[in-house]
Amino acid sequence: MGDSRATGEPQQYKDREGKLTVPRAHVETLHDGTEVKLGVWLSNTKSRRGKLSRNKLQTLADLGLQWAAETA
Repeated sequence: MGDSRATGEPQQYKDREGKLTVPRAHVETLHDGTEVKLGVWLSNTKSRRGKLSRNKLQTLADLGLQWAAETA
């Protein structure tokens, strides 16, 4: 799934829910039917934020993730 998660899946969730407070167990179903463990991915990404590039952190911050904005 790679870098598309940095914008695609979180953006789809935010567009639908109006926020990015994703439960850890949440599985996001994409338009093509693919299922992504978005909650786990976001939790793991937050835990590893020190290893992310500034571009990835900025992309996540632009989506409204406060922890990414504080790190970027």
